[in-house]
Order: sequence, then structure tokens, then C-alpha cells
Amino acid sequence: MATHFAPELHIPKGTLNIDFYTRFGATEHFCFRNDDGSIHVAELEINGAVFHLHETMRWFDALEPVNAKGVTAVIGLFVDDVHEVFNRAISAGATEISPVTDHEYGYRQGMFKDPFGHYWQIQKKI
Repeated sequence: MATHFAPELHIPKGTLNIDFYTRFGATEHFCFRNDDGSIHVAELEINGAVFHLHETMRWFDALEPVNAKGVTAVIGLFVDDVHEVFNRAISAGATEISPVTDHEYGYRQGMFKDPFGHYWQIQKKI
């Protein structure tokens, strides 16, 4: 197997719904829930790019962006059609941070914030 990243995005404890990600185009591999039905951890994939959603765990000071009061990471997702993926995210409920733009350094990029405050940079080398 090739080396790859699988980021873990923290979500607030008590989160019941992560439908944004499937509307955005992710496939859910599994979702483990707590006794109250809230999400403990879920594994998702977008065209081979695996990532995890995990409820915040105070024992290692994990915070999601809202409680951290800022950006905790930017998820860079390389895709073939930046406009299509970016627009799908906005339609699914994301908030545009910067529109899709071709940059002089050779990348087409657009950035959005998902409903949990995570920043995603959708991009392609041009």
C-alpha cells in the first residue's frame, strides 16, 4: 500500500449528523456511535482520500475549530475538476472562503469552510 495521509477532523461532542460530508461526495466506510446516538468516530473517503471525523477528546486537548476559535488545519484536496467539487461543497452547505482562482504559482484553488469550521482547499496543479 502506498503511503498516504488520513486526517482526523474533530467535531463537537454530541454531534448527531454528519450528512454534509456525504452530500459533498464522501462515502462513509463506518460510523461508531455513542450510547446517546452521537458520533464517536466515522471514516469517510472522497475518491480514495480517506479522512476521519472524531468527537473531541479532552484527554489529549483536542478541539474542533469553533471551540479553538480558529482554523485547526487546512485540508488540501487535489481533484481533477476543482470547480465541480467546490460547487458541490457549497451546495451541500459549506461557506466560501475564497473563490476558485488560477494562481501564478501554477495551482487552481478555492477554499471553503465546512459546517464544523474545518477549512478545505480544493485544488489542482495546472
